[in-house]
Amino acid sequence: MRKIAIYGKGGIGKSTVTSAISASLSLLGYRVMQIGCDPKADSTINLTGGRPVTPIMTYLKEHGNCSSLSEIVQEGFHNIVCVEAGGPTPGLGCAGRGIITAFDTLEQLHAFEVYRPDFVLFDVLGDVVCGGFAMPIRDGYAGEVFIVTSGEKMALYAARNIKQAIDGFAYRGYAQFGGLILNRRNVPDETNVVQRFAREIEAPIVGDIPRDPDVQRYEDENKTVIEGDAGLPISRTIMDLARRIAANGGQP
Repeated sequence: MRKIAIYGKGGIGKSTVTSAISASLSLLGYRVMQIGCDPKADSTINLTGGRPVTPIMTYLKEHGNCSSLSEIVQEGFHNIVCVEAGGPTPGLGCAGRGIITAFDTLEQLHAFEVYRPDFVLFDVLGDVVCGGFAMPIRDGYAGEVFIVTSGEKMALYAARNIKQAIDGFAYRGYAQFGGLILNRRNVPDETNVVQRFAREIEAPIVGDIPRDPDVQRYEDENKTVIEGDAGLPISRTIMDLARRIAANGGQP
């Protein structure tokens, strides 16, 4: 079982990319679990056809405890196991603490032993890498970390902070950095900007996903572009990235 955390600035398309990689891995024959680690609890919405997954934190708030995975897990496209950590009421409580509580609940219910996934993808909000948001790196939940970025200034700023956090944990033998996934926004000179940034932080670019209207078109139908049409050029690009991740950790 390989556990992969995917970080990136809010709004960068991280959940879109993560879900498309999950869908690709599932079509390649792997059993996949995706865990959304954002209080918005919308990571898996395009894997479930728009059916919301009950966030773990919401369930615990309403019921006090959880004794069955069926209450907090939903199987989506191609039997992908979908989980959402959720978070506190906006303005109240700590979202990072919510992630920690959600992970503890999954462990108590032996989720990984029950579903036996080949890949677990953690979709983690990455503007701030502290507390619970760092848990996939810090506490050894994930063995590999990828960062989704574009050539936009704030996306690169967040990516630099995330990479520094990963480097800070490296001496403890925690998650290994896999590289950057460029999710293009068509900003001026984007290729050169991101390549220069990658050299500065000593990071490989393992995926280059072009901006494509078909991604949004299928999202409007609550699907990944992989589910919508796996034969499209954009889908083949993402499938190729998933193959590289499966084969050798994403290195080209």
